[in-house]
Parts: sequence; C-alpha cells; structure tokens
Amino acid sequence: MAIDFSLTPEQLQLREEARDFAHRVLTEVGPATRHLNCPEDRWQATRPLYEQVIADGWLRRILPAPLGGDSRGMVDFALVAEEFIAVDANVSLTLFAVTLGLTPLMAAGSPEQLREHFGRFLEPSGAPLAAFAFSEPGGSANYDAPAPAEGVRTTAVLDEERGEWVVNGAKKWVSSAGGWDGTGPDLLAVVCRTDPDAPPDRSLSVLLVPGPVPGLTLDTSLDLLGHRAHQTPTITLRDVRVPRRNVLGAPGAGRQIVAGSFIPTAALVGVFALAKMRAAFEFALGFAKRERRAGAVPIIDHQAVGYALADAKSAMEAVRSLSWRACHALDAGSPAAAELALHAKVFGSETAVRVITDLMRVVGMDSYSHENPLAGILQDALVYPLFDGGNLGVRRRQLHAMLADPAYDPAATCLGTAP
Repeated sequence: MAIDFSLTPEQLQLREEARDFAHRVLTEVGPATRHLNCPEDRWQATRPLYEQVIADGWLRRILPAPLGGDSRGMVDFALVAEEFIAVDANVSLTLFAVTLGLTPLMAAGSPEQLREHFGRFLEPSGAPLAAFAFSEPGGSANYDAPAPAEGVRTTAVLDEERGEWVVNGAKKWVSSAGGWDGTGPDLLAVVCRTDPDAPPDRSLSVLLVPGPVPGLTLDTSLDLLGHRAHQTPTITLRDVRVPRRNVLGAPGAGRQIVAGSFIPTAALVGVFALAKMRAAFEFALGFAKRERRAGAVPIIDHQAVGYALADAKSAMEAVRSLSWRACHALDAGSPAAAELALHAKVFGSETAVRVITDLMRVVGMDSYSHENPLAGILQDALVYPLFDGGNLGVRRRQLHAMLADPAYDPAATCLGTAP
C-alpha cells in the first residue's frame, strides 16, 4: 500500500492562488467591520468583499465538477478552506455555508430541481446565498426523535387543492438565513416534519424554498463571541408556501438527507480548526523570534517557549493529517470516510482551542487584548466544538453508535473497509 500526502501541481497552484486571494482581499474584512457595533451592520459591511469572492470564481471553484463547478473533490476544498479561514473566518464561512445550503440539493435533487435552482450559484456575479435551515431554538441534537422530544418542530402541511406545502416554524444558528435584505437567501433548504405521526425515518422532509421568501421574518441577528461579521440569525417561517415539487427525494426522506449532509462538513471543521491553529502559530513563532521581553535573548531561546511551540506544531500536523485523510476518504468513497470525518471534527476542534490557548501563554498578557490577533483567533475557534453538530450532543454520539455496532471493525479506518 502506498501512502502519499503530496499534492499535485494543480493542487499546489490552487493553494497558492487561494493564499494570494486571502491576503489581498480577506485581510480587509477586519478593518471594514470591527468598528461597527451592530451584528447586522457588520454582516452588511462584508457584502462588497463577498461579491469579490464570487466575482473571482471561488464559489464555482468549490462546487463539484459533475454539476458544473470546478472542484475535483474534498481535498481541493480543504486547501481553499485552510488558506481562507487562516486569514478570515467571516466572509469565508459565508462562502462555505453556501455549499452546505446546496448539499441537500446536490445529494438528493432531481435533474429538474438542479436545473431550476443550482445554475445561479455557478455564475461569477452578485452575492448569492444558500442556507441549510436545520437547527431550531432549543436545540436539534435529537432532530429525528418522535414527539414530544422532537428536535425539529417546524412543520409542512400539504395543501392538496393548491399543490403547495405550507411551512411554519422557527430556525436558529443557520448561516445567512436572513439574506442580505431580511427576506431570506437565494435558496433555503428547510428541514421540517411533513408527517408528525410517522416513525423518525419517515417523518422528516427537506423542502427547497427559493428567495425572496414571503412569510420569513428575520427576528434577530445574533451577536456572537467569534465570527463577528457573519450572519447567524433566528428566523420565523409563517405560512411559507412551497410548490409540491420542491420536496427533495420524497416526503419522509429528510432523515437520510440530513445525516449525509453533515458528514463532509465534519471533515471541513477539522480543516477550519487547523487554519486557526496555523494563524496563531505563525504569529506566536514570529513573536518568539523577535521579542526579548526585557531579557538578553529572544524568548524562543528559552526551552519553555521552544517546547510549547514544538508541541503546537505537532498538534497541527496531527490535525492536518487526520483531516486530509478524511477528505481523501470522502473523495474515494471509502466506507471509513464517515468515521474519519467525525474524528477530524472532534479531535481537530478541541485541539485547536487547547493549542491556541497554549500559544497565548507563549505571548503572555499581550495576547489578551486585540492589539494582536490571538484573542480574535481564539474567539473564532471556540465555536468549532459547538457547531456543525456539537461534539457532546451529536458527534461523539455518532461515534458511539459506530463503536457499539456488532459489525464494527476497529481496523476499518486504516484498511478502508466497511465497519
């Protein structure tokens, strides 16, 4: 068996182009937004920069080639994500959230649905948004549980006479769900209950709701600890009408669509965590090489500092290797991909919080202010164990279920065989 983590010439070029774009454009996000007090104002201020991301073709470059995009797979996506997130987590997350919003359509959409809804996201113009309206106020870890413990309480009732679904409910923590003008994104994939009396594997559906969305209300744009210029709102859906044909797969197929949509994102959260560690490490390493802190030599000459930096770099390389393995397994269709993606998410996200905190100790008290980037980097990284399926409420539970399966093979992740 050959184990090769080298990148192709095309991938090396992609990484360099992503790095160049991030440093030319995404470095402007902070100056454009940090002085604004209102979350929605900060989000709106990112629009010109997001439009430049679209105009330069970066959305198309992370959408799959079989559907008209330019991406050859998850490894390519990971290379772009690392370069973008290392510089800015706000506009980058807006971009990557579009792919999550489109994932149900890409995975389960009919040819007719793809023709109707997907093409607008391939055009290098405007500021297109897509959102996956899954999470709800009160939490959705038990999204597929039956009443009264159901995590998804949004309902869709079929109006047979008009041939439309009527959607009512509330969603929270959904990136870009309010859209640029409060009427929703260009496409909203809504997880809802279409048959509350059916068992979990037949009660949920995913409906495609094109924007603007009559009946959508932007209740609040949450003021977040990190990702300060990214919109993560609470929205209400009141009597939102959707054509009957806009159900993905079939009524009752929502559980499978949701489960499949959040496996690739788990691997990407590992990459996000890596990017934030990298940004923190690069700053701390430069600081240690130039600062003496009133001493005789740069502080990197002290063992405590050198060892802390070495430990941080070891952790980064471990997260990179695990995340790349997960992405490669997804590209290859390996049966082990789901487990590797979950490990990348849990291990990567929790390692990032620890490593960034350790690097702040290297810099000392100066890291506690926003005069240098470490405080902001930590603020962004703190969400990674919590979102995209919390590590405690969702991701470890998924791993637990795999381990408890009588057919589970611990060697599956290294042999690429089915568990």
